[in-house]
Amino acid sequence: MACAIARAIHDGERVGIGVNSPIPAAGVLLAQRHHAPRLRFRLPGLSGGVPFVGSKEFFDFAQRGQLDVFFLSGVQIDRSGCINLHVLGDYKRPRRRFPGAFGAAVLYSVVGRVILFRTEHTPRVFVPRVDFVTASGSPDRVVTSRAVLGFDRTAGRLILDSYHPGQSVESVRGATGFELPGRADVGETPAPTPEELHVLRDAVYPLLAGVYPGFVDRMRAAVVTDNPPQGERHPGSGDHTSQNASS
Repeated sequence: MACAIARAIHDGERVGIGVNSPIPAAGVLLAQRHHAPRLRFRLPGLSGGVPFVGSKEFFDFAQRGQLDVFFLSGVQIDRSGCINLHVLGDYKRPRRRFPGAFGAAVLYSVVGRVILFRTEHTPRVFVPRVDFVTASGSPDRVVTSRAVLGFDRTAGRLILDSYHPGQSVESVRGATGFELPGRADVGETPAPTPEELHVLRDAVYPLLAGVYPGFVDRMRAAVVTDNPPQGERHPGSGDHTSQNASS
């Protein structure tokens, strides 16, 4: 996922990263050290980032059009690109309640490119219609543990751009709770290159260890066991960002 995110980042872009977003953070740092040396990022606590003071400054910066890319996720994501960070079930009598939006609706509208991400790609996450619309917009793409989804602006819906190694068009569609058309040239996501893996392991992980020690430990353990970590067990646990977008 980090490599797929890194490849979507362009040199010179200004990127915001939520504090609950280790995978996007890894992707952004990989991009900066691999092909985008003039990239500027904002993430508190991470060396090399552009400093800012509190949420107000961050949102002022975004609303002035000075943020090119931001990352959002959700407990649910639907075919139209809406995300849900509030509740499962009826809003007044929910089965489960989550922390909420913290500016996701604003950021989705004002940031140049919003990349959605989710470690769990199952029908309970990718639903025909979210139970509650926390934020809506036209995502640049959605990166998951199974695939990269694009967004057809004419049809106003998600489509399949590529499936990750070990997946297929059929397996991704089977893990998605709505009809998922594919691009005419849909194919396999290019696997991480030896150079990308070298940069991740030797340059990116040491930088992230101080901010996301648990994440880095899991990634390093996966290298030793050759067993990549799977998606989160519970929807929304650990990979949604907007409630902590800039704190």
